[in-house]
Amino acid sequence: MQFSRTDIDALNVVVKLTVEPQDYQEKVEKQLKEIRRRADIPGFRKGMVPLGLVRKMYGKGVLAEQINSVLSEGIYNYVREQNLNILGEPLPNEQETDEIDFDNNTTFTFGFDLGLAPAFDAKLSEKDKIVYYEIEVTDKMVDDQVESYANRFGKQEDVEVYSDGDLLRGTITEQVENGIVNENAVFSPEYMKSDAQKKLFEGAKVGDVVTFNPMEAYESEIEVSSILGIEKEKVAEHKGDFTFTISSIGHFVPAALEAVLFATVFGDKAPADLEGFRQLVREEMKQNLKQDQDYRFNLDAKEVILGKVGELQFPVDFLKRWLKATNKDMTDETIEKELPQMLEELRWQLAKDQLAKEYKVEVKDEDMLEYAKNVVRMQYMQYGMSHIEDNYLVDFAQRLLKDENQARAIYQRAEEQNILAAVKGVVKLDVKSISYDDFGKLFEQKK
Repeated sequence: MQFSRTDIDALNVVVKLTVEPQDYQEKVEKQLKEIRRRADIPGFRKGMVPLGLVRKMYGKGVLAEQINSVLSEGIYNYVREQNLNILGEPLPNEQETDEIDFDNNTTFTFGFDLGLAPAFDAKLSEKDKIVYYEIEVTDKMVDDQVESYANRFGKQEDVEVYSDGDLLRGTITEQVENGIVNENAVFSPEYMKSDAQKKLFEGAKVGDVVTFNPMEAYESEIEVSSILGIEKEKVAEHKGDFTFTISSIGHFVPAALEAVLFATVFGDKAPADLEGFRQLVREEMKQNLKQDQDYRFNLDAKEVILGKVGELQFPVDFLKRWLKATNKDMTDETIEKELPQMLEELRWQLAKDQLAKEYKVEVKDEDMLEYAKNVVRMQYMQYGMSHIEDNYLVDFAQRLLKDENQARAIYQRAEEQNILAAVKGVVKLDVKSISYDDFGKLFEQKK
């Protein structure tokens, strides 16, 4: 196979491949013989069809298939051997491709357009300085988290006298003929918008009957509909007074700061005393905040890296053709609208590719599993479940990785994480201590 290259400009190249009989003939003959072996043609025993007949029936199709295979392999070998950093995939160039005549020709020339990535240097060194923010974990933050754990694992206890925040259960009855009666009403006066209505329940005891107006007490029709046990749309029809007979009062009691709570939160790692518990809570908070710190560093590092890359010129016309050729549903209008964002993402992807090669970054199976575990862990934390046993995390993470799309996305994220971790180990870190509130304001400044 012969190759010739024409550089249109720094970003666009035309490569011509000349395919000769020695490139494809042996493969064609092998495939025809295989067809003959399997062919079931009336008038001939299976496997005994004359090769000439097989060639006549299938020859052109086999020739086209093998030449296409040779072309595909040839162009990608050429790209690899010439160390060309191409964008997208090679596209056929009809002007540089000879007319195909399988009946009379044995040598064929094909042209391909290649779009090249622009030259740039994204590499960093110890001369580059990037801020790394460390969030201060204050005693107040630890106090709040300890209180949060105590509340999360607290319980309701029945009491005789109502106090702020308690939950009332009982029967609510409308004070009109044939009015509403809900024997399973549950509410807390603490959330009433009207102080006058709320005051009616001060000091109320189990067995007391309190007269109040739900529509005056609560701002939301949804809350009233829940208390009355009716549809929201019917609430406006019941604006008068109701009596409420208290059958029980539930008082929430936070979990005691003792061994039972410590074990519930930290399992086998549970400390023996409150001071040890607070210390573990502090360490846990630091570890959780490290994810936020690293996320912030990654944003800042990306900004520095893209600053080094600078603005890049791309083979825009080639990329438009490639996008349209590989995405059948993509119109010219869609491409024009989305191309600027695509080029910005491409700029970042090229920078990552260069850094991955420079710092020899790899993504191993264990990296993907660990990233997937973090994804699952964050999902659990949204529901207040922060201490999930590792075997459960692994099980869910492995299920996640079985989904091809999820696995691809996780690979990309894990690769980016590893690249930025490598960058973190190369540059000079300007470590700055910062309060949690001020750390949050950093993201507001980016808007």
